[in-house]
Amino acid sequence: MPTPTLADIKFQEGDALYQQHRLAEAIACYDQTLALDSGHMMALYMRGAALFQLRHLDAAADSLHAALRLAPDYAPAHNILGVVLSGLGHSEAALESYNTAIRLKPIFASPYINRSLILRHQGRFEESLASLDRALALAPNNPNAHSNRGSLLTEMNQPAAAIPSLTRALQINPAMPFLPGIRVLNKMFLCDWSNFDAELADLSARIARGEPAAPTWSLVGLLDSADLQRKAAEIWTAMECPENPALGPLPAHPRPKDISQGRIRLGYYSADFHRHATAYLIAELFECHDRSKFEVIAFSFGPQNGDDMQKRIIAACDRYVDVTTRTDREVAALSREMEIDIAVDLKGLSGGHRLGIFAHRAAPIQVAYLGYPCTLGAPYIDYLIADNTIIPDASRHFYTEKIVNLPNSYQVNDRKRKVGDQVFTRTELGLPDSGFVFCCFNNHYKITPATFNAWMRILKAVEGSVLWLLSEDPAAAANLRREAQTRGVDPSRLVFAGRTQPEEHLARHQVADLFLDTLPYNAHTTASDALWVGLPVLTCPGETFPSRVAASLLTALDMPEMIAPAMAAYEALAVQLAKEPERLAAVRQKLARNRATSPLFDTDLFTRNIEAAYIEMRG
Repeated sequence: MPTPTLADIKFQEGDALYQQHRLAEAIACYDQTLALDSGHMMALYMRGAALFQLRHLDAAADSLHAALRLAPDYAPAHNILGVVLSGLGHSEAALESYNTAIRLKPIFASPYINRSLILRHQGRFEESLASLDRALALAPNNPNAHSNRGSLLTEMNQPAAAIPSLTRALQINPAMPFLPGIRVLNKMFLCDWSNFDAELADLSARIARGEPAAPTWSLVGLLDSADLQRKAAEIWTAMECPENPALGPLPAHPRPKDISQGRIRLGYYSADFHRHATAYLIAELFECHDRSKFEVIAFSFGPQNGDDMQKRIIAACDRYVDVTTRTDREVAALSREMEIDIAVDLKGLSGGHRLGIFAHRAAPIQVAYLGYPCTLGAPYIDYLIADNTIIPDASRHFYTEKIVNLPNSYQVNDRKRKVGDQVFTRTELGLPDSGFVFCCFNNHYKITPATFNAWMRILKAVEGSVLWLLSEDPAAAANLRREAQTRGVDPSRLVFAGRTQPEEHLARHQVADLFLDTLPYNAHTTASDALWVGLPVLTCPGETFPSRVAASLLTALDMPEMIAPAMAAYEALAVQLAKEPERLAAVRQKLARNRATSPLFDTDLFTRNIEAAYIEMRG
């Protein structure tokens, strides 16, 4: 056995420090190794790995490239280089590194797992799933492969397939971050409420202790606690999307502060500039912005399908920039180059978000609005746009952002939304010819056992009534019917509507009698849909932003009588309106009057209000 050289001894010392996660000391030892032996490939490799863990990505890439020049067939170095390149935003180069690692060592599971993340980010879901399945064939007990598979299937809207993968990952490693919350959310997609109270109590307790038990977006419809939502957001953002200094400090804009001397350059960022709820709400705002004071630029990182809403938004903006293929860092750099004054994130942490753009600091002022009804827990988001109903002064401390409360409601609306001309019959929609029709067209993951219990008591109290819900998932519909049966309600009294074109969906609202809201995740755009076509909405506000949106809309319509102070009052009012046709008719008449005159659907007024907020933010 050859005698170890001094370089080898220093390398072994560095390895011991690396195993103890004393990374800076380990790097110092690797540097000493390389000073003694510049061709020590393993020192270069491990140095790159340690630099990566310290997030010194450029230096890590240099070290790994140097290692690969000495040993071009070393698969682990190609794999870690791929991870580093991915962190730098070089997706295609990362993919090439993973593919090289796989070619060199086909039985190596890790690059298959890492490759799947790139493919998933590119929207190549089936290829991503195949890569994970190959990793699991090689390493059946790899918790990361099971975890990523479950998260991918969640994104693919396949909750029944996602749950077993998430469950298996937690069986192998119960400490895996965020998976318990993602698993519960998938159960909510299926309306599977087994063990609901115990799982929710466990999530709440773990978040209160500061544990990463659930991503904040999985809790929006579960917890009516603004305190826990803030804690969950701060935990997730710190771990998954912390502030990124890669672009350096934001240079000062050589732009006049006096609005009369130059327009404020607004950047709106979203994946939803197409036929999507966000676009349906915000399109007219873009059209109404005062072009003497504001320049409107849309940054789109979603589908570029050219549908009617996308064409309308493109026409409404001064510039429309497709940044789908650009990295977060590149989009932030482009925003700086374009001298965006105020960057408005319309996604938050909803599906397809790109919070990393704002972690790089895209603009001097960064604002969260409309797409995500919670705090982001991110120190780089400066403002959150809300209103006094959604965030009363006493609740501001639950939000990491400065709160800008608009007059009336925070929610913008589009007066140009078209309602289909078709007059539907009950028979066409699968509804009974007679009897009261309660409805809720919220996504069914918003339905909690407590809300459903209230609905079933209402149905029992109103003979011949039905509950009209929106669901295209046979498993969710079957579970809801089973839950009705266990509560003594004939399952046939639940009627399910499929999805259809937006105009037809609005038109069919007119067959319903009363919209019953969900708690703690209210109807948002869905409530505006109902009110726009004259369907009364009954809500019960909670403590959190998502639980107070319907109350905000009704307040702006001057209809406080439809805001119940507690669930018992909510149930009682629903029953009264169903049994007293004259009272319901009076509510409908008031809604019809107020719809035409109230601030909720006055887009010009809303535009002036939000513009005043932007001007105040800019100072």
